[in-house]
Amino acid sequence: MTAAAYEILRNEGYALAGEVRELQQRIRLYHRIYLESGKRHAFALIAAHGSLWATGYFKLGDLGARIASLPSLCICGRRQQKLDAVAVFADRFRSINRQVCAESYAIFHYTRQYGANDVIRPLIGTRFAELLADCHASCAADTAYPRDKREQLFDAFLAWEQDHIVAPNVAEAFADFDWPLIAWLARRPVIQFAYFGKHTRLRFRDFSCQDERMSAGMRACRIAEDVGLDLVEAALGARCRAVEGRHAQPDTMDGKQPGAGALEGVR
Repeated sequence: MTAAAYEILRNEGYALAGEVRELQQRIRLYHRIYLESGKRHAFALIAAHGSLWATGYFKLGDLGARIASLPSLCICGRRQQKLDAVAVFADRFRSINRQVCAESYAIFHYTRQYGANDVIRPLIGTRFAELLADCHASCAADTAYPRDKREQLFDAFLAWEQDHIVAPNVAEAFADFDWPLIAWLARRPVIQFAYFGKHTRLRFRDFSCQDERMSAGMRACRIAEDVGLDLVEAALGARCRAVEGRHAQPDTMDGKQPGAGALEGVR
């Protein structure tokens, strides 16, 4: 129950989360965490949808930057300079995605193995630790874990990752990026997860605003609960199969457990 055990799990999390651009790996890992929670940990399932949506969004962003940079063709090297800056900017967000996934893995598995002890409480807060411990206890005892508890755990996880990972890194990414047009577009994504209804969107006025991200995250959670988590999980599998172009479940797309072999040398 030491801090060293937590660091081992963090190292495992980063290995399993893959490299910065390996979002498919993180979709698998999130789905695995969801299954290991006995399908109680809605944050992991919805985060898998977030990573899945982001795969298409980054491709669209790259195309938009290439079009927007065409006027710079007349200046030697200027267009490539702009495209390189966009690539770095996008990788900052991919890195945030990877960090949240890896830390989520460590927190989930540490509390699963050791409970809400004195090591984890100062790191994630007492309420968050106890909500996770309650989730693990419910899974172990195979007792009901109702919607209100799932939403409380989702809210705690979302607040923690926003405060400790997302907010400071998003602010830094925008501060360091100097292309006003693309920055303006990046602040205003329109998000549609695979389980949303035909006309349902999460529309941002300013993605750099933490309150907006929190509000959108909780709305995504409530929509998922209204739809039903089994259908949300099925939508993830269907969209993953469409994206990859082959028949596979999101947690075993390549016929192996997520990140198989990724832990070699991690200890």
